[in-house]
Amino acid sequence: MFAKILIANRGEIACRIIRTARRMGIATVAVHSDADAGALHVAEADEAVHIGPSPVGESYLRGDRIIAAAKRTGAEAIHPGYGFLSENPDFVDQVEQAGLTFIGPSAAAIRAMGLKDAAKRLMEKAGVPVVPGYHGEAQELVVLASKAREIGYPVLIKARAGGGGKGMRRVDDPDDFSDSLGAARREAKAAFGDDGVLVEKYVEKPRHIEVQVFGDRHGNAVHLFERDCSAQRRHQKVIEEAPAPGMTDEMRAAMTEAAVTAAKAIGYSGAGTIEFIVDASQGLRPDRFWFMEMNTRLQVEHPVTEMVTGLDLVEWQLRVAAGETLPLRQQDIRLSGHAFEARLYAEDPARGFLPATGTLHHLAFPATGRALRVETGVRQGDTISPFYDPMIAKIVVHAADRPAALAALSAALAGTRVAGSTVNTAFLSALAADPDFAAGDVDTGLIGRKQDGLTARRPASPRVLAQAALAVSGARGAEGADPWSALAGYAHFQPLARTVTLRRGQEEVTASIVAGNRGRFAVTVDGATATLAAGGDAVALWPGHVTVFEAAASYTFDVPDAEAEADAAGGDNLRAPMPGLIKLVRVPAGTKVVRGQPLLVLEAMKMEHTITAPQDGTIAEIAPEGAQVSDGTVLVRFEEA
Repeated sequence: MFAKILIANRGEIACRIIRTARRMGIATVAVHSDADAGALHVAEADEAVHIGPSPVGESYLRGDRIIAAAKRTGAEAIHPGYGFLSENPDFVDQVEQAGLTFIGPSAAAIRAMGLKDAAKRLMEKAGVPVVPGYHGEAQELVVLASKAREIGYPVLIKARAGGGGKGMRRVDDPDDFSDSLGAARREAKAAFGDDGVLVEKYVEKPRHIEVQVFGDRHGNAVHLFERDCSAQRRHQKVIEEAPAPGMTDEMRAAMTEAAVTAAKAIGYSGAGTIEFIVDASQGLRPDRFWFMEMNTRLQVEHPVTEMVTGLDLVEWQLRVAAGETLPLRQQDIRLSGHAFEARLYAEDPARGFLPATGTLHHLAFPATGRALRVETGVRQGDTISPFYDPMIAKIVVHAADRPAALAALSAALAGTRVAGSTVNTAFLSALAADPDFAAGDVDTGLIGRKQDGLTARRPASPRVLAQAALAVSGARGAEGADPWSALAGYAHFQPLARTVTLRRGQEEVTASIVAGNRGRFAVTVDGATATLAAGGDAVALWPGHVTVFEAAASYTFDVPDAEAEADAAGGDNLRAPMPGLIKLVRVPAGTKVVRGQPLLVLEAMKMEHTITAPQDGTIAEIAPEGAQVSDGTVLVRFEEA
């Protein structure tokens, strides 16, 4: 076994690998950019090496610097985690040429599965069912558009390299094919350095079910059952579970056999995932699933497989990379209970899931144990950076059956509290409570169909408003204390009320607070009075703000006295909703535009976001292509009416 490994990644996956390595007595080396100098994975590792500036292209994608760090620190092997260089065969070659071990599959296996079109041709040859589509080499618009017509609309344009929904567009109308192809290519080029695409038939009621496979260097390959990842938005997974709801023995046997066949076809070694698209319009049937792609790495959702099998997949990776045979034979791998994983992101579901940044002024999770894991790479006080994926944590639960696991997930989300950045906790809770999701009737379009209801912002209740007002009033509720000392100010014959003003968006809230007996206070807002005690873990105060937690929802209010002066000229400006790069400008200055018309494309958090006109008007100025902008930067100035 290795004495020391280097982890060529960051965040929660780096922390996850460190945890297993420590248990196995293996020393770890972390790498970090400028932005991650104080990150949790750096603090957790035995050693840490700086590898460059904050942008990934100057740090985490610099294979030469990572290999040099491994050599300098005496690491024997490199674990790539997922993302970044994990599926880069050239990096694997460089690692091995440096005399180090790559903890993952061979470069040949990654190349065989790295391009979706070539992988599908290989799978067809191996007898694995493949979704109908065009997987050829030709990339001309006329060829791809013609193939799309032959396949039949709707079709899916997919980047042939990479994954995670990047470089992917559904097209329902032939007239939209050209624009969708251009957007997919730009996004694929930015994310993977390859703008090649393939075109596939879009399955109308698709489920995304994947099989965890493992191989070793002695020719053995097994599966660790399936995961259902159908709860997606924009082709990105939101909640994953294992096993798949409604899975029959016949379907599982067919799907896992196909997955192991796929792994053996390329002599696969290490952890991998075979992803299938399933037509669920008639239930789960063995003749209605097709190979989509193979992820030649550990997956973000691997903890749900660990929960239902009791196995440590990172330990298996380390043992296989060290030359050992698989720890278990197929017949010894058991499936037990049900598990869910929910991805907690810094994002705003009510604004189209725009990625968010900010400092995590308050961060608290429920107590973990055998039935609950929280996989995170951040701590309270850390900052969500615009340079990397904005995932804060993965909430993973396990129970004896699906209903019990779903109840555990809802409880865990209700106990998760974040202040300082907008997060998707309430959205995850709403999805977990959705009747169709609860019944296991899930397909990849579920969130899209119900998005308005799942992402709607609920108004703050009078009690929430009262809690926020009391928290910022300075009241203290120490037991046994004179209630008047808890709230400064007392008038003879009657209590003295204190007035507090808060703001949430454009709404201003005024509350009247009167101290009562035993450290409690009467708080009146809009004619409704609540009797409350000061303090408690349902409220978080942070600079200029207060956040109140109610179940999985949170409500943040500005404290007006702490607010910066507003930009008086902001009314006729269109500002950046997040930090990013101006990828494409669609209209020049001087153009008359109508509300909803696309103006420019902003690339942020590895995704493209089309910015549209909020009103009719004439553009006076527009940001140039290639400009790097911060949150709130003026992108478009309109001429005065």
